[in-house]
This record gives sequence, structure tokens and C-alpha cells, in this order.
Amino acid sequence: MAIPHEPHFFKPLLPGFHSGVTIPLAFFSKHIEGKTNQKTWKLRSDASDQTWEVILEGMTLTGGWKDFTTTHDLQIGDLVIFKHEGNMVFHVTPFGPSCCEIQYTHPHIIKEEADSGDADDNEIRGTVAMSSFSYDFCFLAEVTASNLKAYKLYLPKRATSSTALNKQCQEMILVNKEGNSWTASLRFSESGGMYYITRGWGKFCRDNRCDIGDLFVFNLVGDGKTTPLLCVCPESKVCSELLSKHLSRKRGDIASSSRVN
Repeated sequence: MAIPHEPHFFKPLLPGFHSGVTIPLAFFSKHIEGKTNQKTWKLRSDASDQTWEVILEGMTLTGGWKDFTTTHDLQIGDLVIFKHEGNMVFHVTPFGPSCCEIQYTHPHIIKEEADSGDADDNEIRGTVAMSSFSYDFCFLAEVTASNLKAYKLYLPKRATSSTALNKQCQEMILVNKEGNSWTASLRFSESGGMYYITRGWGKFCRDNRCDIGDLFVFNLVGDGKTTPLLCVCPESKVCSELLSKHLSRKRGDIASSSRVN
């Protein structure tokens, strides 16, 4: 007997995710829009027998979502899979930076399992934040004729000091504000002393309908061991201030492929 398919989607958690998470347009159009008038989703997980009721406003989960994320100690860089079980009930499975499903336990159990070496295969998280991710490196990048033609975007030199990157890492995930992702090649220029992304940058720009002169505030997320994320900052006061600050400086401080010195 065939097992019925349960529609699902995933969302990487970006800065500001506590305030709400947007449902991918393709999933919303196919499985939600016009199918129900319910404005409340019920979220379940393997971490608890509790069911969380979360309000859907437009295409965004808002009221009640912060309680769910706080209870599950979700952090920037985590990946959350929503599986629709029917009648607006969703089973939520969170994955950590290691791309392993997060296992929930108590802090003293975390210490015992870590000491015994049994915690290598899974993310284990309790009520204390365990993430070693760095996610506070933001910079401004401009879409230019040269970096579009070369399919190459240089990160600022300051990115070399970020713990999110290492020279052995060969890939990076680009994530837009809607949570959609693109895989890009990550390289390091020994002569220029800078990281840059190649394959994937052009597709990111095409799929997001970028024009020359468009600006992105990117947030670099990673721990230096797993594939780093380069996330477009959501509309927020912090990102707006960063954008304003960078626009007031000379163009040499903006990431592009036109300058590598």
C-alpha cells in the first residue's frame, strides 16, 4: 500500500526570525491558498507533547511563533522543516548547523552525553543556547556589470576574520529574504587576500531579478566547520542603519568584483 505524500517545505532561520516566518509562495499557492479559511496553524514536534497555535497573517506565521521558537531554542542558522499532516496541523522538525536533526534534552544530560562522546551524530540542545555560530558579520554588496559578467562576487577583506569561514570550505549557501536558497562556490584569493563566490552568484541574481546598482545587506552565518550561509538581511532597523552607513562611505568599501585590493 502506498504511503500518502505529506506536503512539506523548509525554512532556514535568518536574523529576525523570532518575529515571524514567511511561507514559500509555491507551497502557499498549491496547498494553502483557497483550500481553507483557517488562520491558525497547529505546530507539533517530537520535542514535546504540546501543540502550539500560531496565527497566519497573509503568508507569514506571526502570533505564537516566537513562543514556539523560544521553547525549541531555535537559533539563526537552524533549518526547520514543516510537514503538513492535514487540517492545518504541521509537524515541525528542526535541524542544526551540522545538518543533523536537533535532539532535545536537559542541560545536565547534555554534559553527560558530551563527556561520554555519544553526542557526535546529532545536534543536542537543551534550555541553554549551544550554537557556536557567528552571525554578526554584515556587509553591503552591490550588483555591478563586472561581477555579473564574471559571475563572481568578492566579500570584504574583513570577512577573513570571521569565524564563519575557512579556506577549506568550497561552498556557500545564498539565502534571500523569503528563505529560498542557492548553492554557490566559495574560493579564497591568496593574491588578493579575499574570499569570493563564483558559480551560483549569477543564478542568484537572475532568479531574484537583480539589476545593476541593486544593493544587498548580507549577513554571514556559520561556524567555520559547516557550509556557511550568506543571508539577505530582512527589512529591519539594524540593516537600514547599516545600509545608510555604507552608502555614506566611499564605493571602495562595497563588496564587488571591481576591486580586490
